[in-house]
Amino acid sequence: MTTAEHLRLEAARDGVPWMKWGPYLSERAWGTVREDYSRDGIPWEYFPHDHARSRAYRWSEDGIGGICDRHQSVCFALALWNGRDPIIKERLFGLTGNEGRHGEDVKEYRFYLDSTPTHSYLKYLYKYPQAAFPYSKLIDGNQQRGRADPEYELLDTGVFDQDRYFDVFIEYAKASPEDILIRITAINRGPERAGIDLLPTIWFRNTWSWGLDARKPQLAADQTGEAHGIRVSHFEGGERWLFYEGDPELLFTGNDTNFERLFGVPNHSPHVKDAVNDYVVAGKAEGINPQKTGTKAAARYRFMLDSGQQKMVRLRLTSRPDAGGFGRGFEELFDLRIREADEFYDAIAPKELSPDERRIQRQAFATLLWSKQFYNYNVRRWLRGDPSGPEPPMERGRGRNSGWMHLNNRDVISMPDKWEYPWYAAWDLAFHSIPLALVDPEFAKGQLLLLLREWYMHSNGQLPAYEWNFSDVNPPVHAWAVWRVYKIEEKHSGRRDRSFLERAFHKLLLNFTWWVNRKDSEGNNIFQGGFLGLDNVGVFDRSKTLPDGGVIEQSDATSWMGMYSLNMMTIALELAKENPAYEDVASKFLEHFVHISRAMNNIAGQGIELWDRKDHFYYDVLRLPGGKSFPMRVRSLVGLIPLFAVETLDSELIDTLPGFKRRMQYFIDNVPEFGDYVETLTTPTNIRRFLSLVNRDRLRSVLNTLLDESEFLSPYGIRSLSRYHREHPYELRIAGSEHRIDYQPAESQTGLFGGNSNWRGPVWFPINFLIIEALQRFDYFLGADFKVECPANSGRRMDLWNVSMELQRRLVRVFLRDGRGRRPVFGKVEKFQNDPHWRDCLIFSEYFHGDDGRGLGADHQGWTALVAKLMQQSYVARDEKNERSSGVIEPLEASVP
Repeated sequence: MTTAEHLRLEAARDGVPWMKWGPYLSERAWGTVREDYSRDGIPWEYFPHDHARSRAYRWSEDGIGGICDRHQSVCFALALWNGRDPIIKERLFGLTGNEGRHGEDVKEYRFYLDSTPTHSYLKYLYKYPQAAFPYSKLIDGNQQRGRADPEYELLDTGVFDQDRYFDVFIEYAKASPEDILIRITAINRGPERAGIDLLPTIWFRNTWSWGLDARKPQLAADQTGEAHGIRVSHFEGGERWLFYEGDPELLFTGNDTNFERLFGVPNHSPHVKDAVNDYVVAGKAEGINPQKTGTKAAARYRFMLDSGQQKMVRLRLTSRPDAGGFGRGFEELFDLRIREADEFYDAIAPKELSPDERRIQRQAFATLLWSKQFYNYNVRRWLRGDPSGPEPPMERGRGRNSGWMHLNNRDVISMPDKWEYPWYAAWDLAFHSIPLALVDPEFAKGQLLLLLREWYMHSNGQLPAYEWNFSDVNPPVHAWAVWRVYKIEEKHSGRRDRSFLERAFHKLLLNFTWWVNRKDSEGNNIFQGGFLGLDNVGVFDRSKTLPDGGVIEQSDATSWMGMYSLNMMTIALELAKENPAYEDVASKFLEHFVHISRAMNNIAGQGIELWDRKDHFYYDVLRLPGGKSFPMRVRSLVGLIPLFAVETLDSELIDTLPGFKRRMQYFIDNVPEFGDYVETLTTPTNIRRFLSLVNRDRLRSVLNTLLDESEFLSPYGIRSLSRYHREHPYELRIAGSEHRIDYQPAESQTGLFGGNSNWRGPVWFPINFLIIEALQRFDYFLGADFKVECPANSGRRMDLWNVSMELQRRLVRVFLRDGRGRRPVFGKVEKFQNDPHWRDCLIFSEYFHGDDGRGLGADHQGWTALVAKLMQQSYVARDEKNERSSGVIEPLEASVP
């Protein structure tokens, strides 16, 4: 492809710094583990929202619709004031884990409307109420609700009644990698004249207050020719200018903590972080530097807007001292970048997509691209404290993340959500890489390699899970993502990046070994991975010691490892095409798969199996001291994950790899059970071997449950817990306590994991994506003659390819307007359903109601951008589904037109 944006991506790969600047600013730095230096380890209480305007952050910065350079030396964002708020709006507000009914929860409305991969064009929308922002009302309203009640949202407070709000659009267009044009447009949507202050703000991340490097950069008012601006001088980044249009009031201060306000200690200087706030809100001028220098500065524009009126502010952040103009060329550059963005996404989108589908796909990509964030965390320094700070409490030395002293992260990373989850998560990142590979394969590959680097991966081979506890365990999907990204790039560009594949494979060997050594406690090829990201899907908190000293033999952990084995085997076979040494290790992963398959049906040779012959479904098995064991008959995703371990080997490939073929024949001849887990199909021209944890007979049974609308099949995808448990809760009494699971299609009603865990009924896109892929892999071997009823008991029979297409349609339906013009994702919120200024502002929620499809959890969850990939592969002809490359199956990419 040769669009202008594709050419910029190629230039970036060759070293042109098109991505030096981007939307890498967090939307929440307060209340994070990094900023928590407390004894008790409760970050929300140590660094609350009330401190954020006055307290310098140690590790990162936050703002609204902001950008920064890749090391976050210089930051730019928008602050606002409506004349009524008790503080200026510099950052998004939300409830902490202790305040929200279901964990942390942002209480603002912002939307990522557009972004190109190089961020040559960016568009963001923030909806700002004209009434005083109801901080206390939001906290009190949620405290009065129980876990069974929905969250009390900003719209519920009435501040948007009669449309009394401003739409504030923030746009960026790059004239060059170091020349960024900025437009801020405020529109009064209300019925009356209303005032708004726009305060575009530039500042430096505070690196000088911690006793490590006393050098301080400087901002200063500057006039170059006829252009007015702020000179931005940084000792590492050189000089640049923020030019501004018109004659705003310039307000300079320092990005330093206001010790007097927070701790009653005199400040070293009156020019502290919240001085702009105090001046705008309360008229206190003593904190503003009359010399017009500092490390934080805002240009204050004051407007009174009639109903429907709009005002635009234009700025330019540039390394060119002569680039201060705002004439016709400024607007022409914006028009050009918007046109180029259109061309880029038109080249990617299937031609069959409707205008509404194109909007959904493009905003899904925008959500993912806007969710990049500079992530900075040196655990060793964090644990030991800074020279200028107090001695850390002794508890920190053996507390959270103390086993990760090697971890030193300072990179731009794709975040799960920039407010609720402003830290990376290992398995989220793997799913992000799939849609990212469609628009920027280099970034997708770089993200996957990043977590395998020495300053991320533990020396024992474990991948860091997430900031709250790096030692927790996410599902091992990294190898799957590496292979998928490799194949996506090959499909769309013809490039086979074997260097990437090989680099990742060697590090994944270490991670696989960690799983085998640490999570197979008894060496019986049955794994105990803990909660594995599916937080409260089980009867117990599976990450903790169980009652009566029991052990859970996990169907999901074991199945994930079966999938991991096949993923690694597939990668090794690809590498073996050019290097026969990889044939040996490929056969080793085949052996692992066979042992795992055998163990699932006969744990430790005791006749215990994870397949329940009564219910024809997979369950976790609880083993108690004394030899007693029994299945915990909870119909959840735990029983569906065995579907993911499926692969096909064609003789067309195997015959070219004599070493692997010889060792596979050894298994066939000398391991009697091998044939129980490997099915062979012979044709006149090919021998096809089918490896799966689920044989075809069990597959029919599992699919009968999966596709039953009274169980897993929702109108909007596959539920995480069967609806069967609504009338039939699972109850278990053990060690004098009763444990219970029932169907909860929306937010969690349990306090496990702080309430921020919701796997007992809702639809989750990442698991659905893997189910769809698994069905296509099954179809590749079983063919069009293998049909099941879909939905179950409907009399409508489909092959598995068409079943996968049906699931894709149901997932995409979450976002599409139905026959009444309503989007299921918005539920019963009429503002979003009907208002022309809201109805196309899409929310890519963390998960979705299991019955009605409305969005729940975090508003802009990166992995839900998988919908963009699903839309990409939906438009295919039936005869295209069997396209394969080099004998290694690639079902999803074969479906792309």
